Amino acid sequence: MPKPRVIYWFRTDLRLHDSPALQAALDLEPECLWPIWCWDPHYVYRVRNGHNRWKFLLECQEDLSGSISKLNKNSRLFVIREGPQTLLPKLFKAWRSTHLVFEKDTDPYGRERDAEIIKLAKEAKVEVVIKYGRTLWDSDELVRFNGNKPTMTISQVQTAGGKIGDVPRPLPAPKSLPDPGSLEFDFEIDRPSHDPDVNHTQRQSEEKSYANLKGPKGGFEVPTMEELGLIAPTKKLVGGETEALKMLDRIVANEDYTATFEKPKTAPTAFDPAATTMLSPYHHFGALSVRELYWRVQDVIKKYKGTASKPPVSLIGQLQFRDMYFAAHASIGSVFGQTHGNSHCKFIPWHLRSKIDEKTGLATKEYIVNSEEAESWFKRWKFGITGFPWIDAVMRQLRTEGFIHHLARHSVACFLTRGGCYIDWERGAEVFEEWLLDHEPACNIGNWQWLSCTAFFSQFYRCYSPIAFPQKTDKNGDFVRHYVPELKDFPAKYIYEPWKAPIQDQRKAGCWIKGDGTAGVVDGLQTYPKPMFDFSTRREICIQGMKKAYDVGLNGADEKVKDGTWRELFDDAAEGPTKGSNDKEANKGMRTHVEWELNDSDIHFGEDRGDAEEVKSPKKAAAQKESGSSGGGKRKRQDSSGGSMDKFVTKSASGSKSKAKKK
Repeated sequence: MPKPRVIYWFRTDLRLHDSPALQAALDLEPECLWPIWCWDPHYVYRVRNGHNRWKFLLECQEDLSGSISKLNKNSRLFVIREGPQTLLPKLFKAWRSTHLVFEKDTDPYGRERDAEIIKLAKEAKVEVVIKYGRTLWDSDELVRFNGNKPTMTISQVQTAGGKIGDVPRPLPAPKSLPDPGSLEFDFEIDRPSHDPDVNHTQRQSEEKSYANLKGPKGGFEVPTMEELGLIAPTKKLVGGETEALKMLDRIVANEDYTATFEKPKTAPTAFDPAATTMLSPYHHFGALSVRELYWRVQDVIKKYKGTASKPPVSLIGQLQFRDMYFAAHASIGSVFGQTHGNSHCKFIPWHLRSKIDEKTGLATKEYIVNSEEAESWFKRWKFGITGFPWIDAVMRQLRTEGFIHHLARHSVACFLTRGGCYIDWERGAEVFEEWLLDHEPACNIGNWQWLSCTAFFSQFYRCYSPIAFPQKTDKNGDFVRHYVPELKDFPAKYIYEPWKAPIQDQRKAGCWIKGDGTAGVVDGLQTYPKPMFDFSTRREICIQGMKKAYDVGLNGADEKVKDGTWRELFDDAAEGPTKGSNDKEANKGMRTHVEWELNDSDIHFGEDRGDAEEVKSPKKAAAQKESGSSGGGKRKRQDSSGGSMDKFVTKSASGSKSKAKKK
């Protein structure tokens, strides 16, 4: 009987250690094994991917390719420039393959793609082998043991995981790999359409990665940033399994840090070095197995003499949260990433809501601009020119380095949604999707729903102050001084509230506090904008809006959300894309968002907008609002019933216009 001829299809598992799917391929004892990567146009053109994440991916691929070659000089990661749906059937025939092996993917696109590939393989009489490996437990199994419901709490994950059994110990990396078979084929490339290219703002030249199936040198090499036409990366982390394992070794060598790690106690203002492990980008691309981290940490805890931290705040807890979001996404599917049609997401009539395709019920690549003021706030938030130094420093770090601390993510997400701007969480999730190195769809979506109090978490009265919160770990403002260098010479007492600095102190520090962030140098000095709104006022408006929304109690799948009659449930003073029952035709005349981008040279400061007041700490605000934050003293639990929110931004003259924009 002839030996198997196996194509191993690498995706988000760019490693050799602890790869259940790769081990399954080797267990077949194949005559030949082709380690391939299909250069999928879905990710090149249709999914937001920033230049920093692209570079990280290419580094992961290069590192894996080198590791494969060390085990077998005749092999490498063979990157083939075509989408899997058209490429794999041709490879089945050209290479006379008998098996296709890959790691399970529960993302909506991954499921749809893999279902098609399985069908095509069956037609070609190719056996498909699939193994899970992205999470501690199989996401579908977590859902099954959770009563076939999405995992919406960490305790549900722990209970369902306990029923499944212990997390398997990681597998060792293979010591050898079979030769690949012939790499020859005579078929032509099926070139994809570039249009639409959601990553066009990341490119500085023409994208040419599909010029040749085998790459420009004919060696199946990993594409380059130049081929992709991408701007130069500015990240600090280096991608690849080799680097990930070195980082893990350094982390677990510090037993106190590993055993007593508590995420809420780490400093979001720490940047050199960071206070957290920085391993999440490696998990995303599979350069580091989550089971490897899990068991390395467990082994340290087992030997630790002191009191170790426990989930959910411990390192193990962070991995369990990841599993929670993965399983919720696997269960809910495509609508998990949006409010519309999502019964587990509270409906909030935010500003800048997504435009929905009436045929599919899914969000398009566009959003509705119902308020020019909110659109301006969103742009300024995205590029770090809000006038709030902590928020701006975090967003600039995200844009340049592709990574920000978990609590920094909390701060800017709360600020954009329920704690300041009242802008749809889907807008923030899209920015993170573009700029984060560790963007994991399930985790990104879940965290934005958590912070906007639309799912997973419901204590909307707890808001992060952009002034008080960073001072807990950085009174001198070193983080701000680093990422907002125009403020580097401000006295510490003004670093988080520079608009309070007297004119003479501003002159001495070499920076005027004025404008909206686009004017540049004024009278020989740099400028930094005044706050774009009064935070204390905005926070109170948001809390009142959330109270109203929770009382209304709609979720994204309610018929009133789908047909637009939700507006009737909000009075004429309600905020967002509604004016209560008097504005049932609110969507008419809305415009679609037009792509808006800034170059670094454009980020300056301009027109005067007035001062913002000092804000209270989140703890004090929560205490003050505790008694009445949910109407009648009652606070509803976060569940699938959902809710809505209004009433909280001061309407600008342009805010009453209903227009729309392209994302």
